[in-house]
Amino acid sequence: MSGFGNEFATEAIAGALPQGRNSPQRPAFGLYPEQISGSAFTAPRDRNLRSWMYRILPSVRHGAYQPWQHPSDLSAIAHQPVSPQQERWNPPPMPQHDCHWLRSLKRMVLNGSAAARQGASIYVYAANASMDECFFQSADGEWLIIPQEGGLVVMTEFGKLDIDPGFIAVIPRGIRFQVNLASSTARGYACENWGAPFRLPDLGPIGSNGLANPRDFEYPVASYVDKPGSYQLVSKLLDAYWVCELPTHPMNVVAWHGNYAPYRYHLKRFNTINTVSFDHPDPSIFTVLTSPTDNPGTANLDFVIFPERWMVAEDSFRPPWFHRNVMSEFMGLIEGTYDAKGDGFSPGCSSLHNCMSAHGPDAHSVDIASAAVLEPHKQTGTLAFMLESSLVFQPTDFALHGGLRQSDYLACWQSLQNRFHGSAAT
Repeated sequence: MSGFGNEFATEAIAGALPQGRNSPQRPAFGLYPEQISGSAFTAPRDRNLRSWMYRILPSVRHGAYQPWQHPSDLSAIAHQPVSPQQERWNPPPMPQHDCHWLRSLKRMVLNGSAAARQGASIYVYAANASMDECFFQSADGEWLIIPQEGGLVVMTEFGKLDIDPGFIAVIPRGIRFQVNLASSTARGYACENWGAPFRLPDLGPIGSNGLANPRDFEYPVASYVDKPGSYQLVSKLLDAYWVCELPTHPMNVVAWHGNYAPYRYHLKRFNTINTVSFDHPDPSIFTVLTSPTDNPGTANLDFVIFPERWMVAEDSFRPPWFHRNVMSEFMGLIEGTYDAKGDGFSPGCSSLHNCMSAHGPDAHSVDIASAAVLEPHKQTGTLAFMLESSLVFQPTDFALHGGLRQSDYLACWQSLQNRFHGSAAT
């Protein structure tokens, strides 16, 4: 089903979805009605998020919660103090033993607070097993999953999402899901957004079309599993992990309706806006999704991509310019190369340029772009992304000491030379 934030209605068995009411006394097929609310009941209508599910068993049917013995890298704490140093990391290696998606997550940076409902937590993953009998839900925020290598099958209460590299999936706060592998291994990135739910950015003078168009966001149709057994549900609350037993498969929703549901998006469908005259435009025109704050135009978190596109700027240095920014930027590379980075930033790598830390193209990229013949050129076979926040990202102890850090990142700028050839100042 397509359309960002639409009101959907779907049933796996005809007649399972009540008509004219949400909670009939005796629902069809003996199902249980259950609402999930992603906003306060009294939120304005255009920001009210809720869905009704019709389940074989209500989600309250579970055992007592106990602390979950999770890998320490999953909840790595921020390293203090936070240095203004630019950082870059290699891709995570594949595990030597069976390790599913949730256990493979390694927290790289975080900002804000799950308790304060602002900021985000960013991870990398490298998995070689499916979650099988294990399921996950987070009360802290929504999850953005960005595959880089290997496809994923995301099973949710609302239905199934298949996401290959080049797709993303967003699982709203509180929805139960499971990540299985479509091939033997998978690697990529994930982000838990603790702030306002992602929405499409306003287009302003761009007009009514462009960037990520609402019709290209896809939602799952209802499907269900009726399978009693012993299943494990891992729940995250205030950045702590808990586990309980479930007496039946949690993907037991036979029908649902509403506007609060998981979705996927194919990044190749992004309608890129770029200059047709001169200068490299601001990266904000590549924003796919935004989590806003109360300060207009200043995001809690933006998800930005740099896809295939034509470069035609006249008399311009075409890569991103050198820059210091009040926003903080975490980047990753899904495919190919990024036009401002040469060796050292391969697919699966990530980087961090925090608030007011200088960054820009490396010396090799500067040399190439400064001498390039400015003919129309299409950048192909490339896909990078950026998670940009108004809050400072704090690298974790794992990010700084877990073996992925590139200690020589600064070297990429050290051969930049003084090119000034004017007369001396008087």
